[in-house]
Amino acid sequence: MSTPDSATHRTLTVQAAGCVLWRRSPVTGELELCLVHRPKYDDWSWPKGKLKRGEDPLAGALREVAEETGHTAVPAAELPSAHYLANGRPKRVRYWAAEAVSGTFTPNDEVDRVLWLSVDEARRRLTEARDQALVDELMRSLEHT
Repeated sequence: MSTPDSATHRTLTVQAAGCVLWRRSPVTGELELCLVHRPKYDDWSWPKGKLKRGEDPLAGALREVAEETGHTAVPAAELPSAHYLANGRPKRVRYWAAEAVSGTFTPNDEVDRVLWLSVDEARRRLTEARDQALVDELMRSLEHT
């Protein structure tokens, strides 16, 4: 009877999903993007998280948006995935453009703040360059809707 090679088992890619969440400002009508602040990492990023075993990636992305921002969202185009190392393991995060349609944020242990920012402000506030690239991808996807 064979057992999985432990080195191979440890390097399986972590699967995660999230959304580049947007809305029209209730005040100005301008496009606003939602960023979440994670106190554990002290960073600003898109709402995202690990998929549950067997979970559909889009369903997981929408679940993470709801858990982290309190908002329900309508998904649109899939955006490019991010690939990077997290805690020494390869990680893939699939992203979708999604419009926030309702909800209210309540701080929790994972996300203590959300900000709705203009496109330029969001690009500047995002901690990781890989997240900044998704701003342009979102804008391209919205041009085609």
